[in-house]
Amino acid sequence: MKTYTNTGSKDTRSGFGDGLTELGRTNPNVVALCADLIGSLKMNQFIEENPERFFQIGIAEANMMGIAAGLTIGGKIPFTGTFANFSTGRVYDQIRQSIAYSDKNVKICASHAGLTLGEDGATHQILEDIGLMKMLPGMTVINPCDYNQTKAATIAIAKHEGPVYLRFGRPKVANFTPDNQTFEIGKALHLQDGSDVTIVATGHLVWEALEAVKVLNEKGISAEVINIHTIKPLDANAIIESVKKTKCIVTAEEHNKLGGLGESIARVLSQYQPTPQEFIATNDTFGESGTPAQLMEKYGLNADAIVTACEKVIKRK
Repeated sequence: MKTYTNTGSKDTRSGFGDGLTELGRTNPNVVALCADLIGSLKMNQFIEENPERFFQIGIAEANMMGIAAGLTIGGKIPFTGTFANFSTGRVYDQIRQSIAYSDKNVKICASHAGLTLGEDGATHQILEDIGLMKMLPGMTVINPCDYNQTKAATIAIAKHEGPVYLRFGRPKVANFTPDNQTFEIGKALHLQDGSDVTIVATGHLVWEALEAVKVLNEKGISAEVINIHTIKPLDANAIIESVKKTKCIVTAEEHNKLGGLGESIARVLSQYQPTPQEFIATNDTFGESGTPAQLMEKYGLNADAIVTACEKVIKRK
């Protein structure tokens, strides 16, 4: 069994901030916009080094999306920054009409996603953003798992032509993927080989999946782990090839089970490789206030829940 080491817990939003800073030094067309949340989005260093390439829009997120769309006409690559709730739900019409429909090269960068926003509560803990964004034609949807991968993804999306939704979070989480990695949009990463069950995870749930593998191994269960950092376009072949071997699958995400990664995978499997599947996700509910750890446990988004789901789905083979 391959082992992964937490090299030090770091927040994924800092990965975005550091990736943006590096882009500021290497790509003169990259510009940044923020809706009055510079510190929360870790944009300070980019602004300090590139004051003429930053636009503080204030608490006017819809206007920010329209300005970003306009900046692309002059060849700029705008990165917008605010909380995930305000990056999607509040401005969906502007994204649909001005960015997606027009295929504008805007990078919508969304922090504080999911339950792990914690104490801010249900009004800010958006759990439907992946569904909203993946349904927009031409929109690429990315949900990296740790600091290193978020930094690499931030750098990679600047080279991608077309609108992108990049989702990341506030809490410090395990940082375990390689430093200075190459991020390939749409390419799943096999983290663990296994023969009894496939675990496909995204975002914060990837580390929880690796923790679950340790417990499953002690129970004599061989689990394969796939990191799906790109939810759209989905690496369908990686999933199909894995379940051909394991004959069952567990999907894990910090998102509503309706409209998330699990449903995208269920569609693929129903078309090409019908397979028993269990879902680790919120069950059509809003969140609430609490620490990230408390909420992940209450809503069944942790290693223990993944272990239970694996044992359940294996019995369904």
